[in-house]
Amino acid sequence: MKLCCTTMADSDINEMRIASRPSDLIGNTPLIDLNTILIEEGVDVSNGVRLVGKLESLGPCSSVKDRLGKSMIDEAEKKGLITPGKSVLVEPTSGNTGIALAFLARERGYRCILTMPETMSVERRMMLLALGAEVVLTPKEKAVVGALAKANEIIDGLDGNGYMLNQFENDANAKIHRETTGPEIWRDTCGKIDVLVSGVGTGGTITGSTQYIKGSEEFNCTKKKAIRTIAVEPQEQMLLTAAKGGEKKGPQGPHKIQGMGAGLIPKVIDLDLVDEVIAIHSTEASEMTNKLWMSGIPVGVSSGAIVAAACKYCGRAEAEGKMVVCIIPSFGERYFTHPMFAQVKEKAEAMYKQPLPEPFDNTEFGFPTPRG
Repeated sequence: MKLCCTTMADSDINEMRIASRPSDLIGNTPLIDLNTILIEEGVDVSNGVRLVGKLESLGPCSSVKDRLGKSMIDEAEKKGLITPGKSVLVEPTSGNTGIALAFLARERGYRCILTMPETMSVERRMMLLALGAEVVLTPKEKAVVGALAKANEIIDGLDGNGYMLNQFENDANAKIHRETTGPEIWRDTCGKIDVLVSGVGTGGTITGSTQYIKGSEEFNCTKKKAIRTIAVEPQEQMLLTAAKGGEKKGPQGPHKIQGMGAGLIPKVIDLDLVDEVIAIHSTEASEMTNKLWMSGIPVGVSSGAIVAAACKYCGRAEAEGKMVVCIIPSFGERYFTHPMFAQVKEKAEAMYKQPLPEPFDNTEFGFPTPRG
C-alpha cells in the first residue's frame, strides 16, 4: 500500500489512502508508553528507565503473526511453490499464525488446513472456522510437536497438492521482522532503543528484529551493537534457558501461556543473538495480563508474560536511563476462555436485566409488576 503525506487542503491531496487488499494493512504498528505499569509494579522510574510496548495486537488480524503469514505466502508464491486454487496450505499452529494464514488464504484463494493442540482457546478455533479454514485438534500432551506430526500426515494424503509453510523453520519468518519490525522499532524510537524484550514462539520476531538493530555477521545492517536482547519463555518449559546454559526452575511440563513455549527450540531462532532468557510462570503472566487490561490495553496472556519479564529487567540497577521495548504480540478477545478470565466469565453469565423507570410498564419485559 503506497501512502502519501498530505495536508487538509483539497488542492494538496495527491493520493487517497486506501488499501487495495486487507494484507496491505499489515505492519507499522504503534508504540505505547508503559511506565504506568512499571510504577504499579514498584519500579522506580526516576532513574530514567522507560518501558515501551509495540502493539502488534493492532494488526488486521490482531497479532504479530500477520507479518509472518504474509511473508511466508509471498515468498512461496514468488518461488512458484504454491498456486492459488490448487495448493492446499497445511500448518501446525498454536492459533495466531493459523489465524493469519486463514485470513491470507481467504484473500489469495487457497484451501487452508490447520492443526493445533486441543488446549488452544475456543475463540481461536472460532476465528479459524469463521475465516474458512479447516481445523484439526491434536492431543495437548504433545503440544505443537503433535500438531506438526498430524500436519505431515494430512499432507501425505493430498496427492502432492499439500504444502507446509513451516513457520518454525521458514527463512521468511525472521526475514519479515528484519525488514519491517526491526526498522519500525528503530524509526519510532529514533534509535534510542537499548533493550528488546520478546517472547519466543517460532523465534522469528526476536531474531529478525535483533538482526536489523544489533546486526549479525550474515546481514550487514548494524544500527546499535550494544542493544540487549531478552527472550521470554514459560517457567514451566525452560528449554531456551537450558540451551543458554541456565538451570530450569520448578516443575517442567504443560503451561498456560498460549503463543510461546511450543515444546521445542525452533530452528528460526538465533540463540547467539539472545543475551538473556527470562522465564515467567503462567500465573504471573495472567496477573500481568489483567493489569494491562485494567490499563486499557486488552492483550493476550503471552503479552502479559513479556511485559512481566520487561518489568523484571527494568527493576534492575543496570536499567537506569535505558529505553526498553517489548513486543505486545496479540489482542485479548481470543483468550476469553483462558482460565484467567474464569471469574469475568462467571460474572458476565450471572448478570440479569434491571427494570426501567416510569413511564415504562415493566410487566411488558417479563417483570411481575409495572415497577419491576
